[in-house]
Amino acid sequence: MAKLNKADEKSDLRPVPDNQEVFCHRVTDQSLIVELLELQAHVQGEEAARYHFEDVAGVQEARAVQVEAVQPLPLENLALRGCCQEAWILSGKQQVAKENQQVAKYVTLHQALLRLTQYQTDLLLTFNQPPPENRSSLGPENLSLLPWSLGDFEQLVTSLTLHDPNIFSPQ
Repeated sequence: MAKLNKADEKSDLRPVPDNQEVFCHRVTDQSLIVELLELQAHVQGEEAARYHFEDVAGVQEARAVQVEAVQPLPLENLALRGCCQEAWILSGKQQVAKENQQVAKYVTLHQALLRLTQYQTDLLLTFNQPPPENRSSLGPENLSLLPWSLGDFEQLVTSLTLHDPNIFSPQ
């Protein structure tokens, strides 16, 4: 992937580049990833969303990739509408093996691409939903830890705000 900075930070699960934040559900194998990527100006519109989906598949060494839907996200629905010139939602599946495992399973991915051209940045938000059989058991002790929903992801995408634009300036 085209990263703004490739230095890795410490993580309990896997290396995480410093242009990325990864949030893992405590009980399920679900994750939310927020990435600041270099603007890929050579692709526009729906093709930009597909480009990033396929790029993630390549990094994860996906054995199969299937795009199910790509839709424009109306800018008026975004808290970031003032600095976002274009936004897309993509849903699809990738057949990937977890780290150190041979068996590849289909994982559903929902991605939101927010194009922040004034900052030369593509903001990519990814919601990974593993197959239900991969999720840990939700016993009575975990009732307050329900799996994240697509609605939760949509709320994240639409309510995300930029508090300090200096995050984009060179250090």
